[in-house]
Amino acid sequence: MPVYVLVVTSFKSFQEADPSTAWNLPAQWSTEGWRAAWETLRPGLENSLRIAVAGSVIAAVLGSLNGYVLSKWRFPGADAVFTLFLFGMFIPYQAVMIPLAGLLTEMELVGTIRGLVLAHVVYGIPICTLIFRNYYVTIPTELIEAARVDGAGMLRTYASIVLPVSGPAFAVTLIWQFTSLWNDFLFAVFLGTPDSWPVTVALNNLAGSGAVAVQYNQQMASALLASLPTLLVYLLLGRFFMRGLMAGALKG
Repeated sequence: MPVYVLVVTSFKSFQEADPSTAWNLPAQWSTEGWRAAWETLRPGLENSLRIAVAGSVIAAVLGSLNGYVLSKWRFPGADAVFTLFLFGMFIPYQAVMIPLAGLLTEMELVGTIRGLVLAHVVYGIPICTLIFRNYYVTIPTELIEAARVDGAGMLRTYASIVLPVSGPAFAVTLIWQFTSLWNDFLFAVFLGTPDSWPVTVALNNLAGSGAVAVQYNQQMASALLASLPTLLVYLLLGRFFMRGLMAGALKG
C-alpha cells in the first residue's frame, strides 16, 4: 500500500500531489517529478554506485579469502582469530566514529569516496568472513587434501577448486554489502563532504526544512529512484541468496 502511494504520487503534477488525494490515481499522468528527482539525485546516485560496488566487491573478496583460510587451512589460534572477526560485527558505528574520522584524516581520505569505501570494507569483513567460512566448511576436505597431494599451494587450491563453487556465497555477501552500503547514512554524513555524499544524504536534503511548499511528487519519485538499484540486485541475485545463506546450516 505505501508503494502504491509512492508510485501514483510520483506521476502527479505539483498542483495535484496532495495528501488529501494520495490514494487517487493521477488525473493527468506527469513525469515532471521524475525529471526533477533525477536532476537532484544524479550526483548522489553516482557516488552511491561507486561506493557500493567497490565496497561490496572488496569486502566479498577479502571475506572469501579469510573464510577459506579459517575453514580449510587451519592454523594454531584459528578459532581465536575467527572470534575476533565476529566481535567486529557487534561494534556499533557510533562507538568508533570519532577515532575513525581521525584515522581517515591522518590518511588524507576523510571526505573522499575512497575513505567511505575503506570504512565500509573494514566493517563488512566480519560478516563476509562468517558467511564464507560457513559455506566453505561444506566443501569436502578430501578435495583440498587431493590438491595438496598434487602439489597445489594455498592460492592455487583456492583459485582452482574453491573459487569456482563460491557463487552462492558471493551472491549473499554482495547483496548484503551492496544493500548496507547503498542505505548508509551515518558514515556518509560524518565522514563525507558534499562532493562525496551518496544518494541517502541527497534524499534527506530533498525533504527540506518545511519553509517552502512540499513537492510530494518529486519526493516520492526520489524515494523510488533511490530504491531501484537494491531492488535490481535482489532480482538478479535473489535466487542464490537463500541457497548461500543456508549453506553450512545443515550437514549430511
